[in-house]
Amino acid sequence: VLLSTGGAKQKAEMLDAARMLVEHGYELYATGGTSKYLTDNGIKNILVHWPSDTAQPQALDLLHQHKIDMVVNIPKNLTSHELTNGYKIRRAAIDLNVPLITNSRLASAFIQAFCTYKLDEIGIKSWAEYR
Repeated sequence: VLLSTGGAKQKAEMLDAARMLVEHGYELYATGGTSKYLTDNGIKNILVHWPSDTAQPQALDLLHQHKIDMVVNIPKNLTSHELTNGYKIRRAAIDLNVPLITNSRLASAFIQAFCTYKLDEIGIKSWAEYR
């Protein structure tokens, strides 16, 4: 799972979800600020770099190598650098059919749901049954 969680508020909102992912055996990849925040809070992760950086490993490379199964990408600010890098990651996720979430509260709820419930515990209903 690739995490790039925006500002301080969004990072804090994602902390429990990130911890839950690691506890359930998921490998976390995180961009610079998110990686530091996770590490400072005792959550194991692998630092990945923005598309505009020359350092390795690159987030886009990992996406193209199918090493990432979900992306949580929340823009930190509206600077050109942040928007361009975030766009490239989000665009690659969509093009490669990798689930993408851009809201920290929604991402936390989704992660909690799939880490908590087993597939056989979820009843499948037809659309008509939801009326």
